[in-house]
Amino acid sequence: MLSVALLVLPAVAVAQSQKPIRIIVPFAPGASADGIARAVGAELGHRLGRNVIVENSVGAGGSLGLAMLAKSPPDGDTLSVGATGALLINPYLPNSTSPDLLRDLTPVAKLIEVGVLVVANPEIGPKSIKDLITQSKARPGGLSYGSTGVHTGQHITMELFKNATGANLTHIPYRGSAPAVVDLIAGQIPLAAVDITSAYPHVAAGRLRALGMAETRRSAAAPEIPTIGEQGVPGFGRAGGFIGLFAPAGTPPAVIRRISSEVAEILKVPAVQANVRALTASVSYENEVTFSEFLAVESARWKVVLKDLFK
Repeated sequence: MLSVALLVLPAVAVAQSQKPIRIIVPFAPGASADGIARAVGAELGHRLGRNVIVENSVGAGGSLGLAMLAKSPPDGDTLSVGATGALLINPYLPNSTSPDLLRDLTPVAKLIEVGVLVVANPEIGPKSIKDLITQSKARPGGLSYGSTGVHTGQHITMELFKNATGANLTHIPYRGSAPAVVDLIAGQIPLAAVDITSAYPHVAAGRLRALGMAETRRSAAAPEIPTIGEQGVPGFGRAGGFIGLFAPAGTPPAVIRRISSEVAEILKVPAVQANVRALTASVSYENEVTFSEFLAVESARWKVVLKDLFK
């Protein structure tokens, strides 16, 4: 009985603590990571009877906020959302000094899948993937494109695209998808690779032109947009991008299990599911065990991809 009681106490402490729960978002407001963090945070606070504070800490392609999380007390009071770039790409870049965040953090739950969309300004940008490749090769300076930051999943996706097609593209990094989309609409850049959340409402309104999804299959949330692979770049694409929830390494397993279980129920709430659809994303819950396994497989895959890209 004593061992059972000791396992239960940390989980109870999550609910009984009077401290606010802090969720760090390592990207700018207005994109998928921010949206899902706020939707899950509001429900989590209600279920645990605690205040939840969502804090945007932007920088280093999504690494800054996760590094802050890694230095936080491992008590379940500080969490963060994270994505592909900081977790799976940065450690394998040439001459990387990035910390191994998968070592420094504990996965709590996979939340959603959200695709990378290549999108253009309808006035000054290319009209299709084929046109993008042709224009970029025909212009002496090529085409510039915006992304969510250096070495993010969006940036690396376009570098892989360049490698596959020979397109002449120049990277302009932004501090998240939302600011890149603002400049794209304004005509400051002709092209961008961003999460579909930030771009799709503008595509639907005619302010931007969707060129192609960077995944291996079409997005369930926007099935009318073809993949890049369907448009003359066979074999191009990656598994769907993800947003997951993390805690500092060393957080008690019972605390992780309690939060992950709550998140599983939160993602079933109709209002939360409607919020995910509004983000042009798909619910893709995995608990702390299966999410950890997913990350290990994806990390190994990215290691090979990046070794080939930068050789």
